[in-house]
Amino acid sequence: MTQSPAPVSGCPFSQGRVPLSGPRFQTEPARLYREMRLEHGAVAPVVLDGDVPAWLVLGYRELHQVTADPVLFSRDSDLWNQWDRIPADWPLLPMIGRKQPSILYTVGPRHTERAAMISNALEAVDPFALKRYAEEFADGLIDRFCSTGGTEIIAEYTMLLPALVLAKLYGFSDTVGAALVGSLNDMIDGRERALAGQQHLVSSMVQLLADKHAAPGDDVTSRMLADRGGFTDEEVAQDLMVMMAAGHQPTADWIGNSLRLMLTDDRFAASLSGGRHSVAEAMNEVLWEDTPTQNVAGRWASRDTRLGGRHIQAGDLLLLGIAAANADPQVRTDGSALTGGNNAFLSFGHGEHRCPFPAQETAEVIARTGIEVLLDRLPDIDLAVPAEQLTRRPSPWLRGLTDLPVTFTPTPALGPASAPGPTAATDTGDQR
Repeated sequence: MTQSPAPVSGCPFSQGRVPLSGPRFQTEPARLYREMRLEHGAVAPVVLDGDVPAWLVLGYRELHQVTADPVLFSRDSDLWNQWDRIPADWPLLPMIGRKQPSILYTVGPRHTERAAMISNALEAVDPFALKRYAEEFADGLIDRFCSTGGTEIIAEYTMLLPALVLAKLYGFSDTVGAALVGSLNDMIDGRERALAGQQHLVSSMVQLLADKHAAPGDDVTSRMLADRGGFTDEEVAQDLMVMMAAGHQPTADWIGNSLRLMLTDDRFAASLSGGRHSVAEAMNEVLWEDTPTQNVAGRWASRDTRLGGRHIQAGDLLLLGIAAANADPQVRTDGSALTGGNNAFLSFGHGEHRCPFPAQETAEVIARTGIEVLLDRLPDIDLAVPAEQLTRRPSPWLRGLTDLPVTFTPTPALGPASAPGPTAATDTGDQR
């Protein structure tokens, strides 16, 4: 049974705080963030599961300030002034880790060295091989449903493709890559199966490192082990977990949200009839309007300070409100206008802890290839339900569809009859 954190004592914003949960984060987040900004300003007091207090940074300028100053607003979670209230089975622990030896919580010169190790390993990925893997896995997944005339594209496609490609790049077998999908989804959603999902991912990474020590290959993991700069196996395993989690589900949601936009917004209809340039436009627009990464935990104040007119105490947790900052009227005076390729969004973060450029490029290749292969194979794909019936997952952190039912003209598979493959649900089958 999950324990509840101890009651807040002397909380500076015990009145008027906003729960970071509830249906409005799924149904109308833009309006909710706008109301929070009007009531609280650029930095809003919120509470997490178990009545744990935090600040949500809503302003573009304030978010830029927080992420650009890693000394005042540190990634060192040990600074948190709420740790004595957090039970060992708190569902958000996988997202707000303590003493996790991963790059997420490393600061200073060691973070710089660690980021270089990861970037070097990702930059060495052959771009032609990456695109080929994405095309092959996309075709294999589409073969499983292309003759049926209809499918649910989230469970059968978008929530599988990124993990399969990333697992291949990191050196997992295709079987293990398929088994990791459900665990990743469980861990990132931060609900009751989060800890079990995290444990499965840990055991898979530990085994992968053992395998690569014994037989190195042309993969990301082997390159990190060969260029580890004094980092331990545990630290490398933690970084691989971060890379898998950060690379899989946001990319899956990027594909799903972009497909939804193309299927429901007439401005992007050309992408469905061969105008492939608008695929990139739709993907860019999603990173502004419907970004997969909505809120991120976080930064911790290293001393008392002020931000957005608020007094921030040393040790306070600041959550990065990516979606709210992207919609800040200070930078987007007309929120209804298309951005025209402007890529000043904060969806990949900012500052020294932003998503590394090679990781961004990998996500973009997987997402764009996945969309283009799907549209090439199923050119008359269309929604099977009215757009207003589409729903989102109940998460304030990542924004993705629960399902996207579509119809299309049945077509024959390209490959041989498919064996049972991965599913979006938890599947911790054989590890080897």
